[in-house]
Amino acid sequence: MDVNEKKNLPRERLEKNGPEALSTADLLALVLGRGTAAKNVFDLAAELTTFLSAAARRPTLEELEEIRGLGRAKAAQILACLELSSRFFIGTQMTRVSTPRALVAHLAFLKFKRQECFVEISLSSCNGILGIHPITEGLADRTPIHAREIFVEAIRDRASGIIIAHNHPSGSLIPSEEDKNATRILYQAGKLLEIPVYDHLIISFQGYVSLNAKFPELFQ
Repeated sequence: MDVNEKKNLPRERLEKNGPEALSTADLLALVLGRGTAAKNVFDLAAELTTFLSAAARRPTLEELEEIRGLGRAKAAQILACLELSSRFFIGTQMTRVSTPRALVAHLAFLKFKRQECFVEISLSSCNGILGIHPITEGLADRTPIHAREIFVEAIRDRASGIIIAHNHPSGSLIPSEEDKNATRILYQAGKLLEIPVYDHLIISFQGYVSLNAKFPELFQ
C-alpha cells in the first residue's frame, strides 16, 4: 500500500477531518476492523450499510449473522454500537444543532421503533440540546399527545425553544392531517408559554422530513 492509498483509509481520514467526514460504510469498516478471506472489510461494510439503511426496525443478532462474512462476534459488535449510540444521544451531553439534519442523528433510535413514538427536544438559547425526552408511545400508526406533556419537560429544562419529533413505522414520510393539526396546536401553545416550537420532524427508515421546511404556514 502506497502513501496516498493509506491517506484515504477511514482511520486516517477520521484523524484528519473528524468522524463526521466519513460515510456510514467508512464508519462501519472502522468498527468491523477487518473482513474475511472471501470478502474484504469495505465490501462487508457496504453490504451492511445497505442492509441497515433498508431496515424497518433494529435487526436481531440472528438477522445480522445472515450477512455472509459478518459472523456472530462482529454481529454482536454492530448491535452493541447501535445500542450505545441510542443511549449516548438520549443523554444530556450538550450538543449544538443548527439544522434539522444535524438533529436527526440524535433521533436515530426512532427509526427502529415498531410503534409511533413522540419525543420533545429541549434547546438552549444557543441551540444546544438540553434534553431529548420520550413523551408517548402508541400504536403502529398513531400516538396520543398533549401539550402539557410536551411543555412540562421544556419548562423543567428551562428551554429557550423546542423541536418535536415522531416516527412513522410504516416508512412513510408524508405527514398526516393529525400531524399537521398537532403541530399547529403545539406551536400556538409554545407562543403562549414563550417557548417557541421551531420544527416538527418525522423520522422513518426512509429518512426524515421537516414540517417547517415543507409547511412553514404551520409555524405562523
